[in-house]
Amino acid sequence: MRFVATFSIIAFDPETGALGVAVQSRFLAVGSVVPWARAGVGAVATQALANFNYGPRGLQLLSRGKTAAETVEALISADEEREHRQLGVVDAAGRAANFTGGECFEWAGGVTGEHYAAQGNILVGWETVEALAKTFEDSPGDLAGRLLAALETGQAAGGDSRGKQSAALLVVREGGGYGGDNDRVVDLRVDDHPEPIRELLRIRDLHTLNFGETKSDDVVAVDGDVKREVAVALGRLGYLEDGANNEALLDALSAFIRTENFEEREQERGYLDRAVLEFIKDKR
Repeated sequence: MRFVATFSIIAFDPETGALGVAVQSRFLAVGSVVPWARAGVGAVATQALANFNYGPRGLQLLSRGKTAAETVEALISADEEREHRQLGVVDAAGRAANFTGGECFEWAGGVTGEHYAAQGNILVGWETVEALAKTFEDSPGDLAGRLLAALETGQAAGGDSRGKQSAALLVVREGGGYGGDNDRVVDLRVDDHPEPIRELLRIRDLHTLNFGETKSDDVVAVDGDVKREVAVALGRLGYLEDGANNEALLDALSAFIRTENFEEREQERGYLDRAVLEFIKDKR
């Protein structure tokens, strides 16, 4: 038997309706097994002697109106191996429940709080789960950031007693995915790395840069000093010839934005996201 020795936190954000899961483990590609979530339905983390089917079956039960606690009970009651399982569930109303079987390897356990469930097995000790919960409760910001902060603190408190290998972050929200036609706000995985949480934080920063929402205060007109800075940078990068007119500059800017996958941050012609401006200026 291969145990998914891990710690995870699953949660709901009542302000945005987002649901998410963050997980770290001494297990290859933990993101392919543990985290499950669907906007407007709920989130599930299945681990220890992980029953992969707890993910899709749990979301199916939640979609039928089961609460988090009812979903946990329905899943484990039909499973003869339940004493080897660990499970966390949060429903679309933010109700949370978890379960740790009596045969899970020590240390194993979990805690629930307002809008979240934290759990782990084969941990150094209780301190990891306690850190997950406290950090999530105390952290400001969006759901993804709070989940990652909790994960980072949980590792610092001891984490998986066998070490580190992989980590994952999944956050869903209605219409929150790329192009607005899916629910995957963030779906990032580090499958094999000596510092998986640190690497997950790095690629989450890249994800935010590429796909983060532009606030109205962060939109600037491409004129004056901004226009000169953009022209110099685009020329240096081979997108713009010397002496090009304004229309050619804006065409080059659009080409750059789409080449670098910033189309989610692209603004009305003649305007630019500040984050993209800084990226252009720094790119070599």
